[in-house]
Amino acid sequence: MNQPRLSLQQVSCQGADRRIVLQDISFDAAAGECLVIAGAMGAGKTTLLKLINRLIERDQGHIFLDGQEIRQIPVVDLRQQITLVLQEPKLLGMTVRQTLAYPLQLRGLTPTVVTQRLQYWSEQLQIPTDWFDRTEVQLSQGQKQLVAIARALMIQPLVLLCDEPTAALDRGTGQRVIQCVKSLTETTATTVVMVSHQLDWVQQFADRWLYLKQGRLVQDFPSRSINWATLQQQLAQEQAEAIAEWE
Repeated sequence: MNQPRLSLQQVSCQGADRRIVLQDISFDAAAGECLVIAGAMGAGKTTLLKLINRLIERDQGHIFLDGQEIRQIPVVDLRQQITLVLQEPKLLGMTVRQTLAYPLQLRGLTPTVVTQRLQYWSEQLQIPTDWFDRTEVQLSQGQKQLVAIARALMIQPLVLLCDEPTAALDRGTGQRVIQCVKSLTETTATTVVMVSHQLDWVQQFADRWLYLKQGRLVQDFPSRSINWATLQQQLAQEQAEAIAEWE
């Protein structure tokens, strides 16, 4: 059996108030595999992505990238290999063109390659060229989200982490994003781990589903085995319970 691209082993994390946010999370993901994480509000989905990217640190357990413990990889190098697209992305004061080009320039890619990738992914995602000289204050939330996704796709990382990447997009644009992400897994064997509540949008995209509940991984099952109506009902019920508890 081939070594997994990404491997989590008994990963646990506490919040600032010492409350357990994630407990004993273990799963493997192969190169080119697409995993979608589902769960109600507060289940720990975003925290899990941030742990894999080392935006926050775990308290216990191990995370491996191609067999290497990620704490042994310098953070800057790690984030060039494991890219995280947050739900509320920042362009750091750059124009759209600068935002898209900068990560590739850091990798030492030639201007020709940078231009080729920018043109290709802009066309695939239908990003208008008149956005290129805009800054984030001139973009809507959905436009910023689309630019952040394009930036991640241009990087072609080993692992792409997405936190509700289509939440601010209309249905047509969101489905186009899903198709582009799927294309990346097929052409570069990028592993994708995505948090999404839009099950009907991503059900054809996912190879596997991870179901989190109160910080624990309670189900890990292939997409083909899912009863979608039951899953939707389960999520809706747990979401209502989580909101009631929060309030």
